[in-house]
Amino acid sequence: MIDEEKTYWIGFSMFPGIGPVRFKLLTSYFGSAKAAWKAPVKECIEIGLGETLTHQFDDFRNTFDISAYLTELKSNNASVVTLVDPHYPKLLKQIADAPFVLYIKGKRGTTPINLERTIGVVGTRKMTPYGEEVTRKLVEGLVFAGFTIVSGMAYGVDACAHQAALDIGGTTIAVLGCGIDIIAPSSNARLYRTIADGHGAIVSEMPLGMRPNKGLFPARNRIISGLSLGVVVTEGADDSGALITARNAAEQGREVFAVPGPITSPYSRGPAKLLKNGAKLVESVEDILEELNLRHVSHRGHVPGKRPEGETEQERKILDILADRRVHIDELTRVSGLTTSDVAATLTVLEVRGIICDFGEKVYGINNR
Repeated sequence: MIDEEKTYWIGFSMFPGIGPVRFKLLTSYFGSAKAAWKAPVKECIEIGLGETLTHQFDDFRNTFDISAYLTELKSNNASVVTLVDPHYPKLLKQIADAPFVLYIKGKRGTTPINLERTIGVVGTRKMTPYGEEVTRKLVEGLVFAGFTIVSGMAYGVDACAHQAALDIGGTTIAVLGCGIDIIAPSSNARLYRTIADGHGAIVSEMPLGMRPNKGLFPARNRIISGLSLGVVVTEGADDSGALITARNAAEQGREVFAVPGPITSPYSRGPAKLLKNGAKLVESVEDILEELNLRHVSHRGHVPGKRPEGETEQERKILDILADRRVHIDELTRVSGLTTSDVAATLTVLEVRGIICDFGEKVYGINNR
């Protein structure tokens, strides 16, 4: 049951002319969201809301049906967290223009989302094979280091980052530039449902029904960086929206990381620009952990001197073959009876966890270091 004061916070979030700054002005002056909602037109104008905006707000509050909207929230399995709620993300609360309301869609999984160790991974919509490779590699390492992956569910790097986290059992937060009931782009419908179905959360400050438009994405980007300890840009042009997220991160006092790329690619120019401006160069997850002064918290890696045990049937088959020798990937596929894609995926997971090594030319063996 949503308490009365909270319903007025939600009501203000529905009116497009009032954002974090104006909402703070109103509630500070009138003492509560309820009092601000019911405030006389004259007083709203006098404190600086503006005559035009005040009359627009007055028309809105006289016609808005909060009960119908609360019913709509319930039918969408959406929850609402306000800036004063104890469950509001602590990192996001620290930024100057923190959203006063967050809409969240996501079933509660068996393990709570880790909001203490979050990292933004963003980049171009026109992702190259190189961009996909480095994004997946870094995300896999970050998940095994205990991170929750934050991104914007756009085409390209964003979608790749979310999917890479899900593929190895991680959690991920998708921050939308529209209402959480809108799947945009529609091609990410499966990704959206997987995240919302207990593998993370869909988040937005926009009310239900708000369609995406370019003007909303800068506001969305500040939430991605605000939720994160730092932001990693894996690939992007020099005018990429990912650079806005990186700039937000820097302004919010968060770390900015950039992955170097081929100088012949236009999508390496964004990271190169960030590196020239002081971003941390990233070649491995260890570079990120070092800059954030964090330890690797995963307990899923290999302990030297002890025979590693797999967590899945595929892992156990591979590790049995590699128990006392090094084997080429083609031989692993033949002996294990697994498909080429299953072998490749299993090797990637085992390598990220530090259990095995590629000793060159796709010859794999147990990592005894």
